Amino acid sequence: MTTETDLLRLHIVCPPPDKGGIEVRPIVSGRDLLADLSAPGGRGGPRYLGTGPRYLLGRSGRLHATTAAREVRVALSGCGVEECCGALYVTVTREGEHVVWAGWRDPAHQGLDLPELRFGRGQYEAEVARACEDRSWQWPAGEVAQLLEEGLRERGDWLVRWECELQAVWASRAEPDRIHLVLRHPRDRAETDLPWIQFGMTLPISADGPSGQAGHLEAWLTARDPRAVAEVWGGTYDAGQLGYPWPSTDPLYMGPAEDGELRPVPPLDSYSPPPSP
Repeated sequence: MTTETDLLRLHIVCPPPDKGGIEVRPIVSGRDLLADLSAPGGRGGPRYLGTGPRYLLGRSGRLHATTAAREVRVALSGCGVEECCGALYVTVTREGEHVVWAGWRDPAHQGLDLPELRFGRGQYEAEVARACEDRSWQWPAGEVAQLLEEGLRERGDWLVRWECELQAVWASRAEPDRIHLVLRHPRDRAETDLPWIQFGMTLPISADGPSGQAGHLEAWLTARDPRAVAEVWGGTYDAGQLGYPWPSTDPLYMGPAEDGELRPVPPLDSYSPPPSP
């Protein structure tokens, strides 16, 4: 007796910049998985928004299946704060000739009970590869941000000596001529009560090729102490203990990133540009 496998299609939704963020919608055997879901006890449940393609489909995209189980966030809900409005996680594992999605959870809705999904390995890997190659949703600044973040994460030694860690590099479709980069200093303090500073910089983007710009920015950043060219954008209330003066005006602006998360965004006229190539 053979068990029929599920079929996966990854639909990338790219609305106008003022109409919402870019989503990856998992279509399982012809049905929109996120549209079908309802939270236990909730009338209609939360409205899940798919996670962005940078997170799921990049060079180290989480949907790539391996024999090591990997938990993947496939959707957010409501305000974007998981413990408040929810998020949808699934554990992805390659088991022989199958890829299994199981162990579903939502931090805001305990007792979420969803069935295991089992895809044929060949069909699954081909669909993930196809979606990774689909760049129709991308825009130049977004591609520069993605390439720069991937390059910097592969050069983690650059930040170790400066006691920093990379939080994110991102772009907004509403700001096509700039990208934002955020670092945390010192390292490994996110889950502690110790003070930390958030350094940020806004970098201008031109009409030149994304790959060349990302390479130039990576070389420029890794050749220096990033704290010397960045600005204080945030941190803990006692961050002044680290010796960096707090700005005279509040630098923390919250704006939506393309993957649905909220991140600090500086004023639009705030730049820390590198020299031109």
